[in-house]
Amino acid sequence: MTETTSAPGWAGDMLDRPEMVQAFSAQLRQMLNDQAEWVGRIRRDAEAMWKANPPEGFSSFETWWRHRQTTSPFAEIQRHIEQAAQLTFDLEARYRRNRHELPAAREAAALEKKRAKEAAALGTAAPGPRPVAAPARPAAVPTPGRVSAGGGFLDLVHGTGAEDGSVYRGGGERSA
Repeated sequence: MTETTSAPGWAGDMLDRPEMVQAFSAQLRQMLNDQAEWVGRIRRDAEAMWKANPPEGFSSFETWWRHRQTTSPFAEIQRHIEQAAQLTFDLEARYRRNRHELPAAREAAALEKKRAKEAAALGTAAPGPRPVAAPARPAAVPTPGRVSAGGGFLDLVHGTGAEDGSVYRGGGERSA
């Protein structure tokens, strides 16, 4: 079951750009700080109420112990929330480094390696004499009205064959 809300929210595919991750981590940090402050207010109120109204019938040590057992979880929760807020800075830095800086550095290194390889290939080909291409031989130009020996290709295909009027039938034979 999925929940749909009309309010805009965050989705994982929105975190493709560093500025979006920065905005997300800032929002998360602010929310965690607000929660830590809320737990801190509850903790302060609980401590103040405990000190103002200590339970009767307990020794001073037992009163201190119960006070500690009551308020310690609030302090621990507050500490964990504050640590989570501090981890948002690590989230932002790691995301930027792993998703943007390292791939960009790898891409730049690969491009530099490719350019060096191309330069080395051009550098090895550049020194020394270059081979000169042989001039093309002129093709034999048939004289008008005369078909070269065996006839032209299209003449063979169409079956109009050689000068003597024979037609190529396949198998290496000509018929008249």
